[in-house]
Amino acid sequence: MHSYLDPDLSSHVVTLRRAFHRHPELAFNEQETAAKIIAELKELGVPYEYGGQGGGVVGRLPGTDPNAPVFALRADMDALPGAENTGLPFASAYNDRMHACGHDAHMAMVLGAARLLKSSPPPGDTLFVFQPAEEKGGGSRVILQSGWLNGAQAIFGGHVTHHYKVGEIMVAEGTVTAQSDRFAIKITGKGGHGARPHEAVDAVVVTGLLIIALQTLVSREIDPVHPSVVTIGTVHAGSAPNVIAEEAILEGSIRTTLPQVRDHLHAGIRRIAESIGDLHNARAEVQISEGYPPVVNTAREARIALQAARNVVGESGLMVMDHPSMGSEDFSYYLQQLPGCYVRFGARSGDQPYVPLHSPAFDIDEGVLQVGAAFFAEVVHQAAAVVQSA
Repeated sequence: MHSYLDPDLSSHVVTLRRAFHRHPELAFNEQETAAKIIAELKELGVPYEYGGQGGGVVGRLPGTDPNAPVFALRADMDALPGAENTGLPFASAYNDRMHACGHDAHMAMVLGAARLLKSSPPPGDTLFVFQPAEEKGGGSRVILQSGWLNGAQAIFGGHVTHHYKVGEIMVAEGTVTAQSDRFAIKITGKGGHGARPHEAVDAVVVTGLLIIALQTLVSREIDPVHPSVVTIGTVHAGSAPNVIAEEAILEGSIRTTLPQVRDHLHAGIRRIAESIGDLHNARAEVQISEGYPPVVNTAREARIALQAARNVVGESGLMVMDHPSMGSEDFSYYLQQLPGCYVRFGARSGDQPYVPLHSPAFDIDEGVLQVGAAFFAEVVHQAAAVVQSA
């Protein structure tokens, strides 16, 4: 493994991660988190910009050559609502929010990289991007709108996962996460007494038929080799056991990796909902809202990230992506404006049971923190070498 992996770095990033983990903050309310990041940047002597509440923090480490290309490293700051049940001594101090998605680890990694790059600066400036609201609100757009990334040649980010073990990094070119959209369907029938169904149009019955019919969209209309998901997440209907509901509302999500599949599912949801409504004398109204686009790693930056990962964890630590994740990530907005690569860091020890992201029991093997810090530092040096030699 790379010489960056040393005990002093490990101790420091663990301390940082635990401080973030103990005091999680939700999307667009990361003031205390930002203050901790700013304190660390000040200690390192790294100039920074701060957007205030709802904004992000971007540190800028000067390189050795003011004319050399600039690269950015990104971490997300927000936590998730929910009660933590890990039993950790540094578990969330609050009973309604926790770092269940590893953003505490991401911040510690990028700050660890800042410490490494401070002692071994690359030719160009390095931007350390700490963005708000990845989980809800697309906080990456706040950073992009700020203009703080203007002039950056590329951006690199990553995410911890239990799908791989500590010392393993997954790097892939092309699409690595899905497009995420949401939909709501309002079914309006005719309310009535439960004893006289012939006088009513039961929105609950229409909804039940609709839920079953929507499952055929993916199973019977989409090529099985194209990953896609339609999920009904909530159903709200009815007011009493003996009242036929006049209205029902379904909400769900759509995950796709190809534009043509996405278009087909959008049209299919409208077609099926409206047809079933007409069939049963009910009205179906469909609203579809656009979510995060897919994360699509650019070819050169994926090769740069692969070499950086190889230098840090060795050939045996390189993982292959079998298929894109059907999760979504607002890192995608960065990649719509500049090249970059998003990787996965193995965060599970050999004997640690698999726990999914967003679980109240989610935790990491903290060995991943120094791996991530080393990777982020190394990817900047690799990027500088590749761009300057081009």
